[in-house]
Amino acid sequence: MTERIWDRFLTDRDKEVFKNGGFGALAGGGKKPALLVIDVSYNFCGDRREPIIESIKRFHNSCGEDAWDALPHIRALIDKCRARGIPVIYTTGTIREDGWDAGGWAWKNNRTLEDIDPPDTTGFNRDGNDIMDEIEPGPKDIVIRKHKPSAFYGTPLIGYLNDLGADSLIVTGTTTSGCVRASVIDAFSNNIRCTVVEEGCFDRSQASHAVNLCDMHAKYADVVGIDDALDYVDSIDAEYNLPSGTRL
Repeated sequence: MTERIWDRFLTDRDKEVFKNGGFGALAGGGKKPALLVIDVSYNFCGDRREPIIESIKRFHNSCGEDAWDALPHIRALIDKCRARGIPVIYTTGTIREDGWDAGGWAWKNNRTLEDIDPPDTTGFNRDGNDIMDEIEPGPKDIVIRKHKPSAFYGTPLIGYLNDLGADSLIVTGTTTSGCVRASVIDAFSNNIRCTVVEEGCFDRSQASHAVNLCDMHAKYADVVGIDDALDYVDSIDAEYNLPSGTRL
């Protein structure tokens, strides 16, 4: 069996439990997936490739180099989905200028209010919630702004999936242990199949990244490699009710 990214974090007992408990069966993807790109913004990537310890000095949520490693894989999926006519949905955060709606984020991170203003760094004059230019949304893509970890909580995502005619999700983005996991669990709770792309997800904690991929694969989703994900996209032959991409 091919070694998975999480194997080095599991005890022999853990492996036996997963094996004998029937966990990690391949559920398979849907016939009409949408690509979900979760929170791949400057807040989580920084404005340039640099070690995470340097990046978090200016972007406290940054995942450093791991974010930049994931960007080409996410780009490849976006390009392939657009070419196949598969919907691409982005999420990113939002916060009022006075920070009033930060809610629970401020309870567990004493740098949360830094999200109101861009970091004070030469040449960076963007909103930290802007989606990275390397994967910027196109005219037919959908962008959802959210306040909480899950892409579903308090957003129109379910309604959009219904309008698109999508029956499943291909999931990428960040953080693996936070917003990705929360979104996958909410999708699972709504009986929406999820295919999570290992190289297309990232986290500030390498251990959390690996172990949460493990747990999602065991119970809630299929965690696959980028090549398998691209092959899956190539296999889709479906018609969707996509946005026109034109201004009304």
